Formats: sequence, structure tokens, C-alpha cells
Amino acid sequence: MRRRAAVTLCALLTLTGCATGPSLEHRDAVTAPPGDSRHLTIGSAGFTESDLLAQLYAQLLNRAGYRTSILTVANRELYEPALESGRIDVVPEYAATFADWLNAKTHGPHARPVGSPDLGTTMKALRELATPRGLTVLPPGRAVDQNAFAVSAAYARRHRLRTLSDLGASRLPVRLAAGDECVQRPYCAPGLKKVYGIDVAHVDPKGVGTTQAKRAVQDGRDDMLLVTTTDATLDDFGLVLLADDRHLQNADHVVAVVNRARAGGPGVARALGRLNSVLTTADLTDLNRQVDSWRRLPADVARAYLEQRGLMSR
Repeated sequence: MRRRAAVTLCALLTLTGCATGPSLEHRDAVTAPPGDSRHLTIGSAGFTESDLLAQLYAQLLNRAGYRTSILTVANRELYEPALESGRIDVVPEYAATFADWLNAKTHGPHARPVGSPDLGTTMKALRELATPRGLTVLPPGRAVDQNAFAVSAAYARRHRLRTLSDLGASRLPVRLAAGDECVQRPYCAPGLKKVYGIDVAHVDPKGVGTTQAKRAVQDGRDDMLLVTTTDATLDDFGLVLLADDRHLQNADHVVAVVNRARAGGPGVARALGRLNSVLTTADLTDLNRQVDSWRRLPADVARAYLEQRGLMSR
């Protein structure tokens, strides 16, 4: 395992060139007009949802006449430079998160975040940051994977909670299971206090959506945990999401980001755009469940979904 990891790292460093070098070093790719390469490499970040989205993209592009391959590069610091250089052509991303990441890469780690709960504002900022790097951000879909907060169904019933506003109005002190960075992140403990008036009495550093965190809330050792909106295992632990009714979280809609010189033509946009009108947050959650809980292969789950939605013939 250790040797395989070392080989993989070497391959990734070769793939990206110099991931820590100048971000605009691939000048030809940045200034080239929109292209339409017939063989496209789809990047995946290596977690279930990213694998599923990469499969959905690949199968739609195959149907449109492209030849595709999928490359897993689990670190954004590696796959984003590869996307700029054209060694990766298409990557599924999340609008606000990717906008803030590019902003920090462009203006430094202490730059003020540009992601917003407003999708239009977020997409404008993202495209302004992506375009000079030779990247095109395709229109966002309906599916959103953003931070969310869950409590046990019993806790919600006991205190009559459906929204985060309900929890704030209850004045209950809350033990929150989350990553240790939650105490400082504006969309976590400080935001819960500022936007909802929630009294986060303690942050229990159990990570984001981990089994350990879910069991702590299930057992009553913690009151609430930080998860994501497409977490497919909440029901398994008797947990429910509280609605973010005042829009604390940013617009992390699923977006395809492409290398403009190799995949910026209308054919790719048209093929991937077919997914935008059908794939919802609930759909994406269900697809995750089929992989994580039912142990189905992402490629099989993606194909069945596309066939069910009429985007691919059986």
C-alpha cells in the first residue's frame, strides 16, 4: 500500500507539472479559443459523489460521440492545475467552494471569501476567477451539496424543531459535533450564532458527517452535527436535517468546470447540460445511498439513473 501510494503521488506530480508553481503558467491553454477534443479526461476527487458525477458526465459525453476516461485525483491542489493545463478536461465542482478556493489561490489565503448564498453572485465571481485561467464554468444544475445541520428525529420532535430558526428560538444550549475548525468558520458555529441566535455551547471535534459524529447525536451525547445536504446515511442513524431557512450556507450547486481549449465547445456544454434539468439534490442523495449503503458500483448507478430519466437508451 505504501509503495502504491508513492507511485500514485509521483504520477500525480507528473500529471500536474508543478502544482505549486505559477497558476497561469500554461499560457497557450489560457489564451486558446474554445476547443472540442474528441477524447476527454474526466476528473474525480475520489469520494462517492464525485465518482458518481464523473460517471454521469462520462456516460453522457460517450453518448454524444466523445471518447472518455476517468482519472481520480483526490486533491484539489493537484487536479485544478491539471485542469488548467489540459491534462484533465472536465471536473465536477461545487460553485461557492470552488469560487472561494480559486479566490484564495489568486489573491492569497487571507482573501475575503467571494462565495455567497446567492447563486447569481457566486457564479459571477466564479467565472471571473476561472476565465483568466483558461477554464469555463458551465451552467449550474439543480443539485446542491452544501453544509447542513442534523439532529435526531426524537430531539426534533421533543423540541418541535423543523428549521434552524426553530432551534435558535428555543434557546437550547447545543453541543455540536463537527470538525474542530467549526469554532472559527463563518458558516459553522459563528454563523449559527450570528444568523440564528443558536447557543453553541460546545464543539465536539468528531469531523464532518462521520459515523462517530452521527452516533454521538443518535445516542444523545451531542445534540446536533455538521453534515452535507446529500448525506445518504442520516436515516440509518435516525437523524433529520434542520432547514437552513435564513440561508446561512453558500450556493454550492454542482457545476461542471472544463478546460476551455479542449472542452469549451458547444458539444460538451450541450451534452452535460442535459443533466442539469433532471438531477436534483434528492436524486444525488439517493445515488450516494446506492453506492454507500447498497454497495453498487458508481458506473452502474449512473447508467441506471440516466436510463430512468430518459437521457440514455436502455
